[in-house]
Amino acid sequence: MANSYLNKTFSGNGSTTKFTASFWVKRSKIGARQEVIAKWSSGSNNTTIRFLDDDTLAFVDYASSTTVLGKTTNRKFRDTSAWYHIVCNIDTTQASSDDRAKIYVNGVQETSFASNTVYSQNASTNWNNTWSNQIGWSGNDGYFEGYISHVALVDGQALAPTVFGETDSTSGIWKFKSPSGLTWGTNGFHLKMENSGALGTDSSGNSNTFTVNGNLKQALDTPSNVYATMNPLSQKDPTVVYGNGNTKTFYNQTSTFAVYSTLAASSGKWYAECEIDAVGAASSVGVISVDTANLRQNSQDFIGEQTDSIGYLQNGEIKKANSNQQTGLTSFSNGTIVGIAMDLDNNTVQFYINGASTGNSVSLTADKFYYFGDAGHSDAGHLWNFGNGFFGTTPISSAGSNGNGSLFEYDVPSGYYALNTKNINTYG
Repeated sequence: MANSYLNKTFSGNGSTTKFTASFWVKRSKIGARQEVIAKWSSGSNNTTIRFLDDDTLAFVDYASSTTVLGKTTNRKFRDTSAWYHIVCNIDTTQASSDDRAKIYVNGVQETSFASNTVYSQNASTNWNNTWSNQIGWSGNDGYFEGYISHVALVDGQALAPTVFGETDSTSGIWKFKSPSGLTWGTNGFHLKMENSGALGTDSSGNSNTFTVNGNLKQALDTPSNVYATMNPLSQKDPTVVYGNGNTKTFYNQTSTFAVYSTLAASSGKWYAECEIDAVGAASSVGVISVDTANLRQNSQDFIGEQTDSIGYLQNGEIKKANSNQQTGLTSFSNGTIVGIAMDLDNNTVQFYINGASTGNSVSLTADKFYYFGDAGHSDAGHLWNFGNGFFGTTPISSAGSNGNGSLFEYDVPSGYYALNTKNINTYG
């Protein structure tokens, strides 16, 4: 959340020459400087792991306004649909400068840097001291917008990424592994974020629990199971505003644009809910084929206007390829929840308004991949629940049935599932 962070100030120093930081992160906002982990004393004395406004990753340490560590990748991190596992380890006692500070992403060491200032040998870093520790914000820079999981710091050891992750033997994909048998050190901690009522709880055994600030929320979206969100890369118009982990869209331009989900499917049965946050103008929600979406990117279309695009419009019409399929339905008002049941086995889509079916389903073209999507202009706003159980920062009032491990406001039609990677693998 864009006003939330965790913080803790340690009572004593740990090792200032050796440590390892590990965390899993899924970005929501790109093109903006955002902090992931920071230690803060003042503007001239701080150290951070952050994304910069060009979407590179930086690991920096400032002492009296002097950069004693400054590693910035050439690689850019713009994938808002996937989790990155980032490991930074420090051992300033190493003879080789290349071994004193290392960054790994998904198990692979980063070796190409736009800037690469490293610690001098045996230097004392600003880590593991009594400065304030912050996760998701620093003293003067942007809040992190996205998802963070399993933040760990091991005090006194420079560890390999294989302590925290591993390569799946079947898919070859880097995946989460729970660290075990570690000596965490004086200021070490492991924040699993598995307790929704105490997201700062330390599971290392050190009792280094962090304080929660702001309206931080727990998500079912994890490194082991990635949920769909809306994709800011699907619409490059800069006036479309995203929020709440890319589950909120807001349109403040005068022309209609559409955006789509990060995940798509070509088989299986999928359900999502969209709450109308602000009616605005030309609001529409529904589904659209990947082919059509790619062709129409940045075009002034509503959902339901183009081929293989079916949308429920704010005036109570359901359109397919700009042709009316149903009329005289409930018009949108603030708080209306539109349920969308997309059946890609039988090639139909069914809409629901506040849990009640709108009647006949609408046919879809077979053998296509489909996204969920929305569109609008002039202050139209939407809040999506892809199964995490929230509309924006507001939890659903009472979970409906048939969620199959996900949380929706209304009963999910039998046999339908939330659009996430585990469900796609099992039911898609």
